[in-house]
Amino acid sequence: MMNVFRPRPTRRAELLAAGAATVTVVLWASAFVSIRSAGAAYSPGALALGRLASGVLVLGTICLWRREGIPPRSAWRGIMVSGVLWFGFYMVVLNWGEQQVDAGTAALVVNVGPILIALLGARLLGDSVPPRLLAGMAVSFAGAVTVGLSMSGEGGSSVLGVVLCLLAAMAYAAGVVAQKPALGTGSPLQVTTYGCLIGAVVCLPFAGQLVREAADAPVSATLNMVYLGVFPTALAFTTWAYALTRTTASRMGATTYAVPALVVLMSWLALGEVPGPLTLLGGALCLAGVAVSRSRAGAGLRAGSGTAGPAGTVPAPAPEEPREKTHGVREAPAVREVRPDRASGSA
Repeated sequence: MMNVFRPRPTRRAELLAAGAATVTVVLWASAFVSIRSAGAAYSPGALALGRLASGVLVLGTICLWRREGIPPRSAWRGIMVSGVLWFGFYMVVLNWGEQQVDAGTAALVVNVGPILIALLGARLLGDSVPPRLLAGMAVSFAGAVTVGLSMSGEGGSSVLGVVLCLLAAMAYAAGVVAQKPALGTGSPLQVTTYGCLIGAVVCLPFAGQLVREAADAPVSATLNMVYLGVFPTALAFTTWAYALTRTTASRMGATTYAVPALVVLMSWLALGEVPGPLTLLGGALCLAGVAVSRSRAGAGLRAGSGTAGPAGTVPAPAPEEPREKTHGVREAPAVREVRPDRASGSA
């Protein structure tokens, strides 16, 4: 009976995780447009602090309303590392890098992140890296390169800017891998809220700059900063954490390859920047690669697992049936029959 009913909630959780990942990707793509606007009036550190402070206010209010409480001790190591590297260092360095290079170059360099996530996840978390995931990442990375080259302006790049964006990609990858174990004991809202708080504390040295620049900044720039804190930070990082608890860090990292394609679309709609044929081709490759990386092997679905369990574990129930009929209700067959469920439920 357990084998009949368990795949259904697993499939539902999988769909919810995919929806949460979609929300994250769309909001993170919109952040590029807002950073470009707010960055004209705010320095990198002040913009990061204002964004994180806005996020902490929203997340803290939700935590109090839901009575989430403090994360368990076992989650704090991952929260601390992700808070310092991803929420703090990443946001400052990315803001700085985007002031040195054009958007296309920045998107290209930062998209090294998913590859680093896959490598770190396989090394430190034991994540499997199936051929479909590798193939999808290769296609998406080719698309990111195409978008980057098509959007790069002459003389718009600098060595400093490229190095800063590369550091941002490394911090992003390390933060994701550190956050994954913390989500094993802490809730997505707890991990996101306290990670954002730690990032804000790291950025406190920029408080003086934020106060001075806010006094002279146009209202539109300040509103963009607040938007970055409420939506791409508070909401998107929470939906990211929710989805990350239900899949591997490598697969989630590959999902973010859709960001460059969406940035192209949003720039077209919001800023009137009409993309050329090469840019559209690169965006299509990014989306195609994400589709490939998140697709399932046909054999696994036909076996009825409903998940992307490791190869070789799905067909296991077939030889067990004759033993069950031969030996009746014995402990050994019962234990062996539960194993495929446990393997497929951790996708």
